[in-house]
Amino acid sequence: MSTTICQVMGFIVSSLGVAGCIVSTAMDMWSTQDLYDNPVTAVFQYQGLWRSCVRQSSGFTECRPYFTILGLPAMFQAVRALMIVGIVLGVLGLLVCIFALKCIRIGSMEDSAKANMTLTSGIMFIVAGLCAITGVSVFANMLVTNFWMSTANMYQGMQNIQNRYTFGSALFVGWVAGGLALVGGILMCLACRGLMPEESRYKAVSYNASGRNISYRTGPYKVGSGYEPETKTRKGAGYEEAARSEDGRRSYPSKYDYV
Repeated sequence: MSTTICQVMGFIVSSLGVAGCIVSTAMDMWSTQDLYDNPVTAVFQYQGLWRSCVRQSSGFTECRPYFTILGLPAMFQAVRALMIVGIVLGVLGLLVCIFALKCIRIGSMEDSAKANMTLTSGIMFIVAGLCAITGVSVFANMLVTNFWMSTANMYQGMQNIQNRYTFGSALFVGWVAGGLALVGGILMCLACRGLMPEESRYKAVSYNASGRNISYRTGPYKVGSGYEPETKTRKGAGYEEAARSEDGRRSYPSKYDYV
């Protein structure tokens, strides 16, 4: 029961993480204009991974996509690639995880196959979460560097006013989504251990066959191999078990044997 609960919880948490990664990648507010020095402005700018937008005080918003790929910074393209890889791995992990759920039976699938599929989906979720966290962290580092460079340029030449950008809401969504995908992958890996069949855990046990080679001969009598145990004697008052003679007849004790 605990294995099923762990697997279902891992699936739910991982699904939320993958959905959060998709939402974060599609959002436009990865970086927003810093309004600390100018809280009242007629134009508010914010940028995403795919386009930059401008919102006017009248409420009109205009967005323009990035028409170039080679003209973008290398780190910016790396963030794009990390987020896309994380989404692809997350979606594939969800597909594998659906068929690996213990509460779903597909044909005559064994528990060992479900355990392997659960482990595979867990590893995919972990890698997807790491990709999302890494991509968001790299973009945040770029924002911090540009923010302090813009601040230094503003103090050196007051006549050149530059727009500074700070963290957008998409960064926080990406961090939370990556963490959820990572936790969900760990839960799936823990559930894999409980799905492994019991007999597969004891593969080192060996059984030694008996070394006696008993031969059988055709005939009215059954002849042994000569390894029969010695004849046990009964302990009694003046009584001994009759022994077999050489010709196969049983010899009975006489009255003189009891003296």
